Amino acid sequence: MSNRTRGELVAAVTTAARRHHAAYTLFNQAMAERLGLHPTDLQCVSLLALEPGPRTTGEIAELTGLTSGSATRLVDRLRKAGLAERHPDTHDRRKMLVTLTAGRSPEIEAAWEAPGEAFDRALDDFTDDELTVIERYLRRTTDVGTEQTARLRVG
Repeated sequence: MSNRTRGELVAAVTTAARRHHAAYTLFNQAMAERLGLHPTDLQCVSLLALEPGPRTTGEIAELTGLTSGSATRLVDRLRKAGLAERHPDTHDRRKMLVTLTAGRSPEIEAAWEAPGEAFDRALDDFTDDELTVIERYLRRTTDVGTEQTARLRVG
């Protein structure tokens, strides 16, 4: 158990989270530069890889928090970079679906190999219960971040 008060613990977690966010933002920028991409484009590729299937440009706008016009330009950049394709929606011919391509997958996977192993090793000495708490914290703060992003964009 810790000798710190709850307020001190919350402050320590908040400070660590801010440092984590800054470090990951800088890491994302460096990885994007390595791959010749804009950091937002790399994050979009990451988000699309987590989705269960193809997405419309409008859905990509929602995922990324971009305007529809910015999302369209992002998809255009991903297509030009050989990372995504557009296909007609078989259920609604007015819509186009965006999918990731396999073309640059080996390059991206190779770039992520060493960082991915390092991030995995960072979790090696946590118990399963601790990992459950970490996951819960990350899901909660992700939801808060999403909500606050929307709040900032509205007003």
